Amino acid sequence: MPLPAPVVFVPGITATYLADEYPIPPDLVWTVMTKDFQRIRLHPDNPRYETNQPARIVPGQIYEIAYKEIMAELRYNLSPREDQPVPVFAFGYDWRMPLDAIQRSLADFVSEVVDRTKLMRHYADDGYGDDARVNLVGHSMGGLVIAGYLADQKGKAPVSKVCTLASPFRGSFEAIVKMLTGTADLGGGAPSSREREAARVTPALYHLLPTVADGLTFDGVPSASLFDPAAWQPSILQTIDEYVRLYAVDPGRKADRAKQAMDLFKGMLGAAESHRKKIESMKLANIGLEASDWLAVVGVGSTTRVRMTVHKGAGAKPEFILTSRDRLNNYDPKSGTPDQHYTGDGTVPFEGAVPGFLDRSNLVCVCPDDYGYWELQDRLTTRVGGFHGILPNMDMLHRLIVRFFTGTPDRRENTWGRPAPGVANSEWDPPLPLNNVIA
Repeated sequence: MPLPAPVVFVPGITATYLADEYPIPPDLVWTVMTKDFQRIRLHPDNPRYETNQPARIVPGQIYEIAYKEIMAELRYNLSPREDQPVPVFAFGYDWRMPLDAIQRSLADFVSEVVDRTKLMRHYADDGYGDDARVNLVGHSMGGLVIAGYLADQKGKAPVSKVCTLASPFRGSFEAIVKMLTGTADLGGGAPSSREREAARVTPALYHLLPTVADGLTFDGVPSASLFDPAAWQPSILQTIDEYVRLYAVDPGRKADRAKQAMDLFKGMLGAAESHRKKIESMKLANIGLEASDWLAVVGVGSTTRVRMTVHKGAGAKPEFILTSRDRLNNYDPKSGTPDQHYTGDGTVPFEGAVPGFLDRSNLVCVCPDDYGYWELQDRLTTRVGGFHGILPNMDMLHRLIVRFFTGTPDRRENTWGRPAPGVANSEWDPPLPLNNVIA
């Protein structure tokens, strides 16, 4: 049996450390415990760099609290013997950037992983160099990075299989909440105006805006698309305008400043819209994969914001309505009640996690009840911090991913899943044989 392909793990937004390498030694400006919003803000004249110069902020390690366990389990359980390790690499990236830029970095990283694996004797003896490929795992926004990378490569990516975990292929309402209030079930940090302002000038966050079917209601506003500046309440653009005034090298007259702010806003929205359309139109056949090559795991069974209304507010300007009535969990597959799709993982609504390139019958759903009896800490963390962020720690998922990448049978019957809401048990067609826990 050939050795499993090496694995590249792509984390979610905010889940990579950032360090400023200008000081010696470098300063950590973003970690699990450190959130220096002042130093990570991007410059309005050139959003590739920071407002506070001189600086050189670069990505580092990925969050250990969310990913250490899955990395360790994959490394151990994919390896057939101790002296034949299967490499599992973490791809830390600058999660502030537009996804197209991150995807170019991922392409270079995948090539590096391939070259490094060719240097391992047991892989060379196994003939790895004859058709060198990797397997990809992406959590949350990491799945969008992977999908965009594959779309850009147009079938030339050296990728064998893909696993995505709770990825918002059609966005999350929490991205809107983050920009409006500075707090949401998306990314880390306590509520603060500083976080809200940083969010409004973070290009990657715009890639998470929702395009969920029947999830957005536009009531009397000028536009019915979140990728149009006319759909947003004035405070967003006002923040960006003030940002330009404070940090642009030459803020110029007020009219010029307003134009620069609008151009920056349009640019972030436009890049996000183009990326969303690229993923929505992607066909697996065009990237050299089949449905059986993509394991899309979707979280359900948690109260999640599943809809939102934008209505005409004061001065006929758009205003977003944030109400607890839009946070629902109707997931109860044995009851047969309607609107089962009004659920999610606490951050990403079910409809936001459905990719356009897979049939709903191919999806594998999991919920907090799927944690094992002994996973008490993960159950507690889920109650406190939400299911979305801690989902990669689920022991059953580790076994499931190993089975998916190796093609091994489930002799102990210790991997399972759930059909997507609206998919009958008889129609469920996951990419590998699984026990159906609601059959």
